[in-house]
Amino acid sequence: MFKDQRMVQELVMEALKYHLLPERRPLLQTGRTKPRKATVGTLLAVGGTHANKDATSIIDAFSLRDNAWRSLAAMNSRLLFGAVVIDKKLIVAGGRVRPRGRKVLNTVECFDFFTLTWSTLPPMNVHRLGLGMAVLGGFLYAVGGYDGDCFLNAVERWDPGTVQWSSICPMSVQRSEFGVAVLNDKLYAVGGRDISSCLNTVECYDPHTNKWTLCAPMSKRRGGVGVGVVNGCLYALGGVDRSLGDPNVSRFDCVERYDPKTDTWTMVAPMSVPRSEVGVCVLGDRLMAVGGYDGQQFLTLVEAYDPHLNEWEPVASLKTGRAGLCVAVVKNLTNDM
Repeated sequence: MFKDQRMVQELVMEALKYHLLPERRPLLQTGRTKPRKATVGTLLAVGGTHANKDATSIIDAFSLRDNAWRSLAAMNSRLLFGAVVIDKKLIVAGGRVRPRGRKVLNTVECFDFFTLTWSTLPPMNVHRLGLGMAVLGGFLYAVGGYDGDCFLNAVERWDPGTVQWSSICPMSVQRSEFGVAVLNDKLYAVGGRDISSCLNTVECYDPHTNKWTLCAPMSKRRGGVGVGVVNGCLYALGGVDRSLGDPNVSRFDCVERYDPKTDTWTMVAPMSVPRSEVGVCVLGDRLMAVGGYDGQQFLTLVEAYDPHLNEWEPVASLKTGRAGLCVAVVKNLTNDM
């Protein structure tokens, strides 16, 4: 208990101002407004493509408290796959084994953080690479991708209770190598590419109506875009723009933010380097941009974006440069794993 009532009143007023005046939060930053480093979770960097353009099986874990990466586990190598964390388990699905391999996978594997073992889950109904994956309402969604012959708009959902996949309403457009995120209980599909070009289109899925709705497009077409959600807004990071048969390739360092209240996109501070196939997720109150490809090399670079200050800062680099990795956060991961 505080003996000084004035101190209590000041703390209450400070908290009220911070939560009721979001536009002033950049001016209200103190040590009390930042998440405790031990409670924000552990960032996972899963698989991807490394320097020889082959698949890596490495899963590394980043501790914000230690600002360091450590090796956590290994998986069966695959490229252009999807991965999410659900119920303290890492789910990895789809992709393909070799860069030029024709076989597209529908297999699904599960890593249990308590037993440190892998198991096999029922395969998806559709073979997919370049798919998007997300968890919404306790269900796992596998969205779009490429099946080896066609770009896909097909979407399916896995129910952990019945352990079955079922098809739901398809997207309005076919897309692969795009970003997916959950915002306000809706699933967003952002950018990507189709058979002819990269895309700037965005759509969102409402599980209550089983319908997709088009949203405002991004200012740039972005294939291999990374997306994440923080403070009620969706962010689109980096990516590449090129069309079929066009030798010119543009990679981006620019970042834009989507506000669902106004259905508008706004440019924010850019990353330090242009990159596509960047892994993106939220750790605490920071947006993390992990790895990627700058057109010449696979990057070890990791940056953290502070949405209150609109600034990027570097954190500990990956041990090995890679792109097309999946990133996710798991809570309460012990350091002795």
